[in-house]
Amino acid sequence: MDMQHRIKQLFTDSIETKTRSMDVLGPSIEQASQVMVNSLLSEGKILCCGNGGSAGDSQHFSSELLNRFERERPSLPAISLTTDTSTLTSIANDYSYEQVFSKQIRALGQPGDVLLAISTSGNSANVLQAIQAAHDRDMAVVALTGRDGGAMASLLLPEDVEIRVPARSTARIQEVHLLAIHCLCDLIDRQLFGSEE
Repeated sequence: MDMQHRIKQLFTDSIETKTRSMDVLGPSIEQASQVMVNSLLSEGKILCCGNGGSAGDSQHFSSELLNRFERERPSLPAISLTTDTSTLTSIANDYSYEQVFSKQIRALGQPGDVLLAISTSGNSANVLQAIQAAHDRDMAVVALTGRDGGAMASLLLPEDVEIRVPARSTARIQEVHLLAIHCLCDLIDRQLFGSEE
């Protein structure tokens, strides 16, 4: 097998997925940024969760808000629910892995906060329970999904926003999720602090 050909094919697949996504995800990314900005302007915060690569995306998003994205600006409140190993392992051990995010949301989430729920399949049981807990706490949900949206799509309320990547490959979906996260960070900064020009 020609590895250089394979590398080019993977790049091409990623570019094609991003081009396809650009045509369909723009409105939902804009709407999600407005939901987040409205929360931040009302003293709310953004809680984030996901598993595996989606856990990494959750941490990536919260770090961009807490620290900075591409400009100097005040820190913005975001918490990734994937980082506290003592909390995660105690909930998984004492209750179940399905509750590792929902129990944190029930303790930390407040009305007006936003949950960024990330799952390429839309079927992660602990993310589904996180969405239900967020709704119980009167939080809006921004869902990053792929494929057909999975069970997450049916849990969302009219005020929630789904950013569903039109792809089947987990890797391609995750690549677009990261781009969508960077778009959200950029739009949040622009809406809160103006353009840099």
